[in-house]
Amino acid sequence: MTSIDKSIPVLPSRSLPRTITFYEKLGFSGLLLASGTYAILSRGDLELHFFPHPELKPEACYAACYMRVADVDALHSAFASAGLPTQGIPRMEGVENKPWMMREFALVDENGNLAKFGQVM
Repeated sequence: MTSIDKSIPVLPSRSLPRTITFYEKLGFSGLLLASGTYAILSRGDLELHFFPHPELKPEACYAACYMRVADVDALHSAFASAGLPTQGIPRMEGVENKPWMMREFALVDENGNLAKFGQVM
């Protein structure tokens, strides 16, 4: 029996149904659990969990996560079909090579959560 260690971010959401809809546009599948008080979203091996935080102010949100992926350019291209702006909340930034030897891009969802997706260069 093999075991795979995995880290899964748990992020705040003003509205779990709206958060699921937002991430479904990015190719995630969403599931509401525990009588609608918890959401799990997945896209391949990527997984995000959300808890309700109705008072959350997106502009004041400081929650963030980093996800390493095999092909950051392909993921960015797939997310681009959602038509997110490049500024404001929500937004998706372009892919960049970083000095810490990662090729990455940032996504800010409607809740103000920052998700970075990166690939080792």
